[in-house]
Amino acid sequence: MSKVAHYLQEHLLGEVTTSIDARRYFSTDNSIFSLPPSIVVYPRNENDVRKTTRFAWQLAERGRVIPITARGWGTDMSGAAIGNGIMLVFPAHMNRIVELDQKTGVVVVEPGLNYGRLQQTLQTHERFLPPYPASIEFSSIGGAVANNASGEKSVKYGVTKDYVKGLRVVLANGEVIETRRLTKRELGKKMGLTTFEGEVYRSLDKLIEENRNSIDNSIKNIAKNAAGYNLADVKRRDGTFDLTPLFVGAQGTLGIISEITCETEAYNPETVLFAAFFDSIAAACSAVQELRALSQTPSAIEFVDGYLLDIVNQLNPNQLKQVLPHPIPSAALVVELDNTADRKRKKTIKQIHRILEKHATSYKEESTPAEQAALWKIRHASAALIAHSENQTKAIPIIDDGVVPLEKLDEFIGGIYTLFTANKLDVAIWGHAGDGNLHVQPYLDISQLGDRQKAFRLMDDFYDLVISLGGSTTGQYNDGRLRGPYLSRLYGDSVYGVLEQVKKIFDPHGILNPGVKIGITVDSVKPLLRNTYSLDHLYRHMPRS
Repeated sequence: MSKVAHYLQEHLLGEVTTSIDARRYFSTDNSIFSLPPSIVVYPRNENDVRKTTRFAWQLAERGRVIPITARGWGTDMSGAAIGNGIMLVFPAHMNRIVELDQKTGVVVVEPGLNYGRLQQTLQTHERFLPPYPASIEFSSIGGAVANNASGEKSVKYGVTKDYVKGLRVVLANGEVIETRRLTKRELGKKMGLTTFEGEVYRSLDKLIEENRNSIDNSIKNIAKNAAGYNLADVKRRDGTFDLTPLFVGAQGTLGIISEITCETEAYNPETVLFAAFFDSIAAACSAVQELRALSQTPSAIEFVDGYLLDIVNQLNPNQLKQVLPHPIPSAALVVELDNTADRKRKKTIKQIHRILEKHATSYKEESTPAEQAALWKIRHASAALIAHSENQTKAIPIIDDGVVPLEKLDEFIGGIYTLFTANKLDVAIWGHAGDGNLHVQPYLDISQLGDRQKAFRLMDDFYDLVISLGGSTTGQYNDGRLRGPYLSRLYGDSVYGVLEQVKKIFDPHGILNPGVKIGITVDSVKPLLRNTYSLDHLYRHMPRS
């Protein structure tokens, strides 16, 4: 063990290790990058996090920077859950449901809690947390908050930031703060503090006031956006102030979250599900826009294209045998309705029928769980694509989270097809059509120099396409090391400069997950690219996207 590891083990309740096996295990997440930590810490409580961070701050003040990376279950697809310093691994101990108010549905949890376990507990109380990601069974709630995650229900219910109402956060110097929306008077008191917290409030308030127009102009006309820092929601026109939206989606670069307070929604397991099939992408996109315009928004509007269905059919002809029409359609939508009011539900079902009869070649409707599960297999077929490999050639998550305005969805899909054809690659697209948020993963062998070069060319061209359509480089997976280099292209140099100042305010010594989001270039991440890509640690769950 190093001297730093020995010191930490002496002062922490949780375990500290520099084992080669542990460091190797935590050197990867679900991204294409690899970066082994120097020390792995399993904090037992918030005090362990505070002591670790305070120690790193004191070392940084003397010129020795040891980065700190917070990690949940390691399913991050952007490279934000790896780091070369101290790795704080939360699921081992900080994995509790601290409190659940059965009347209000407000739940308080620790960041290492498995998202699926939380959802199961909530559902026994007839509640649920809607913006769950596809990785719900093998991810942590802390990771979802760090990424501002979302998923199939977000078209109706919104994203993670809409449910997080307060946090406990360990700042870079080890101070612990609680966040919530403050009145103007409460903000004044915070700004009067002589602590680092007071300095943060003063500096951030000044930064927002001086750059209000730039911040407002950076807001994009899209359903969701996980890129950068969410400054727009911090200080409202009425003067109220809340740091919570800033930490949600910050990927541990501004502070380390030690406790999360979330609101939840009433859970209704009785849903109606439609699977609709289309002879063109244009017809499917027209249906999406009309479904999205309904006064009672469906709880899911999911998309898969014909190329994906064809690939799955080739890999396993029986997987979708009972649910797909023949020939294989150009596109399919899976649409869920979870309205509880009888009259509204009946009216919306009729409206959905009219939309699908107008645009689809055929469709199915199911209301029993078993039959619905069969229809959901259409959307979940993307798992077969992600899990499939041919030698070292695998689906690589490098351009799989673009989001565009809904009216540009057809153009977005067409642009993706053109891009893949130009690069002589097979294409398959799936995702959250109701949000204009699509996933696509090219099959590449990143052990080969040519495919490594092609990967970065694809990234450049794909994110240029997204930005040209008025979209964002990430709807739910966040920036990390993968998309951080594109933030200045997305927002422009002026806004990017503001984001850099935010990072400096919260982390003046650069110890909190450096190399993630801010201050990173494509050239700086190329050396971190793995020689091979694997999801071996997820096969017990069947990876989903």
